[in-house]
Amino acid sequence: MTAKATGGRVTGRRVRTRANLLEAAFTVFAAKGFGRVSIEQVCEAAGYSRGAFYSNFDSLDELFFALYRQRADLIADQVSAALASDGPDLDVPAAVERVTEVLLLDRDWLLVKTDFLVHAARDPQVARTLLEHRARLRRAIADRLARARGHTALPAVLGDAEAAAHAVVAAYDGVTTQLLLDRDVAGARVWLGQLLTALLTDGSTGQ
Repeated sequence: MTAKATGGRVTGRRVRTRANLLEAAFTVFAAKGFGRVSIEQVCEAAGYSRGAFYSNFDSLDELFFALYRQRADLIADQVSAALASDGPDLDVPAAVERVTEVLLLDRDWLLVKTDFLVHAARDPQVARTLLEHRARLRRAIADRLARARGHTALPAVLGDAEAAAHAVVAAYDGVTTQLLLDRDVAGARVWLGQLLTALLTDGSTGQ
């Protein structure tokens, strides 16, 4: 069992080892795809033994989810920070511009994320955990959009802020799927900005 499972003390060295394993796993998963990667390959890429791996993770699935959670939390934080910049009110077009400027659009991450989605679709337990993390991102967006009263009202067709948040996440999913195929990061940012502006303001940039 891992140290976290037994309540063992987490040392600075263990934190670094875990971070290095996650970084190496990210590179290997992006290159080969989940399901084609062994624990030995991750350990070799990180320069550690199997013992180091099992002192941090119980399985390759656990490492894979830790990697997903790390990046998903980063995206949620990026969106939350970009939406928080207007104070009590929200200028939706300006917020969309900030979000599309900072949002993680890394093709290697998208490859890993897509693998994880496919894996989750075949495993109900993994799917439940993935849905919880997607719900966190939607809540961060919905909470902020619910206060979008100072500058731009949300289009009535979207209904409430929760529905708008679902639309935002769906737009991100669509843009990133296209990015996997055409590899055009700059184009993806422009397309995402235009799509979100159209969704949240009926395409208008005025009040």
